[in-house]
Amino acid sequence: MTPIPTVGFVSLGCPKALTDSELILTQLRAEGYETSRTFAGADLVIVNTCGFIDDAVKESLDTIGEALAANGKVIVTGCLGAKSGDDGGNLVRQMHPSVLAVTGPHATQEVMDAVHLHVPKPHDPFVDLVPAARAEFRGIAGIKLTPRHYAYLKISEGCNHRCTFCIIPSMRGDLASRPVGDVLAEARALFESGVKELLVVSQDTSAYGVDVKYRTGFFDGQPVKTRLLELCTRLAELAEPHGAWVRLHYVYPYPSVDEVLPLMASGRVLPYLDVPFQHAHPDVLRRMKRPASGERNLERLQAWRALCPEIVVRSTFIAGFPGETEAEFETLLDFVREAQIDRAGCFAYSPVQGAAANQLPGMLPAEVREERRARFMAVAEEVSAAKLRRRVGATMQVLVDHAPALGRRGGVGRSYADAPEIDGLVRLLPPEKASKTLKVGEFTRARVVATEGHDLVALPI
Repeated sequence: MTPIPTVGFVSLGCPKALTDSELILTQLRAEGYETSRTFAGADLVIVNTCGFIDDAVKESLDTIGEALAANGKVIVTGCLGAKSGDDGGNLVRQMHPSVLAVTGPHATQEVMDAVHLHVPKPHDPFVDLVPAARAEFRGIAGIKLTPRHYAYLKISEGCNHRCTFCIIPSMRGDLASRPVGDVLAEARALFESGVKELLVVSQDTSAYGVDVKYRTGFFDGQPVKTRLLELCTRLAELAEPHGAWVRLHYVYPYPSVDEVLPLMASGRVLPYLDVPFQHAHPDVLRRMKRPASGERNLERLQAWRALCPEIVVRSTFIAGFPGETEAEFETLLDFVREAQIDRAGCFAYSPVQGAAANQLPGMLPAEVREERRARFMAVAEEVSAAKLRRRVGATMQVLVDHAPALGRRGGVGRSYADAPEIDGLVRLLPPEKASKTLKVGEFTRARVVATEGHDLVALPI
């Protein structure tokens, strides 16, 4: 018998890149290929790359080099594959000219074409005469790279903004919303497969449907507008019978987001928003070409908390943007304190090749950028720690991520305030009742008894 070809695979970067990887892996498995997380012994290797900031570019290039050294046959896809080098040619091919093929992001068919060229797909006489389905619809939900109890749902690709620090639109293109019926069908398949937390992702979740003028689609024979409010309403309906969570990421602070707050206040969608504010001073935001101003953002946050007091807001910021004065940076620190951002991350400005911000006057020395990042994080952690301490004594629903020996020695989980891998955790103590057990992928009630840095300590009840 002819051995089944094996494809090694590594996925780098953000959750949006992860969903691209899931599509490719689904297609590989549907065509009969075996997949592996190791390089050695595979017939070829696919590396899905990230190309946003310098550290991500280095990690991607290093991984490609490791795959070439261990295997020799490598296909590169993802954001770095769309990036140009100093001479205008493809950066990946400049650094690693022996790769078999290079594609940009969201390029399942191009990747599969390259795989077919170098490792022909297995012949299956029972299915080879059946017309091929589009990869993104095969099996509806397809293969997932996350634990079984949570999954990312990408609702759109690309972005219409032209922020001066960002090169993502040059790699992923303009906003392209997925048909609402397809999104909802995938969500239903995920819930029915046991997913207890659905994380909605895109480059700009708030803008869902703008590119198609919010046209009406259909799901289960019913009309549904391609718009964030209608999408969230239907996702909440699909999640409810399964007792599952719906969490929103990459939400720009548009006025339209206000319409979703009642769903959060009623608990149908998690009262959690991941909002990439990036800065607070109006002049810096203008140089960044960001939507809205610091003052309007603060007003919107206050309005959201008035509508939904339990809402948790996480955000990312950039310190040391070109031209940022000490006074402008102090405005950012004041914003974090006044806005009471629950979870905040900060990057020192990185002059990414191709970003328009690199041409702005006033580039700050690297040590100043890093020093401001450290000062920002000190303030942000102070705010976050104070908010966490207020939860001591509260009882919360916790989704269990890790529970050895059925949780008899305790476990690890997350509350509604904690997205996987980017926020804090809930450390679960051993239950006091001998009959109480914990199971990965299920919810438990727990009483918060202490805090540990960014995390909570809680007793299952």
